[in-house]
Amino acid sequence: MEALKQLGQYTLLLYQALRSVTEFSTYRENLFNEFVKIGYQSIPIIILVGVFTGAVLTLQTAYQLDTDLYPAYIVGSIVAQSVIIELAAVISGLVLAGKVGARISTELGTMRVSEQIDALESMGFNSVAFLVLPRIFAGVLMFPVLYIIASTLGIIGGVVAGAADGILPAAEFMKGGRLFFFPEDVVFGILKSFVFGFVITSISCFKGYFAYGGAEGVGNATTQATVLSCIYILLADFVLAAILL
Repeated sequence: MEALKQLGQYTLLLYQALRSVTEFSTYRENLFNEFVKIGYQSIPIIILVGVFTGAVLTLQTAYQLDTDLYPAYIVGSIVAQSVIIELAAVISGLVLAGKVGARISTELGTMRVSEQIDALESMGFNSVAFLVLPRIFAGVLMFPVLYIIASTLGIIGGVVAGAADGILPAAEFMKGGRLFFFPEDVVFGILKSFVFGFVITSISCFKGYFAYGGAEGVGNATTQATVLSCIYILLADFVLAAILL
């Protein structure tokens, strides 16, 4: 019964957010603030994730294919396609579930237990439009940008790691990357990042918005938001791959 109750609350929260889309003046300022917090402030961690994901994948792929049966450039093919289709979106999503999701749930949870949300509603503010909608919008719009950054830097990290370790020259890596590059793979990765952005922000908003129980309740809501976001990212990744690939 508790699961059904939470599903109903989550669905109702999303319905209220959807109904509030036309109230742009209510959430305009918060929306641009969230663009900065979710997008701009996440760039450093995305750079690290992208570069080291590509670099480690290159070294491991070269180790596994250490044979004369395959040309050297096949390493570039595997790394580039793996980063674009899977790793840039999924690993970035899991990292951002901890960074972005935890922040959102903590902020809203603190506002809930300190009765700031109740105060907003008592003054006639639409708290869902003011607090929830801009965070979901910013997540959906900024995650694809972060995915593109992670993909680009993942490939660059692979090129640098391959050349620095003497595995294959940069030109050979890029030859392999171009050989099996398909534009629809990029579209698939961007679509996944849209979905992951919605999953992380909507779950985190839900857990924070309905938090209770003081500081301990906020901590529990933050933990649940992070764990559930990671679980549903993996589930969404499987469903999208099964349907679209």
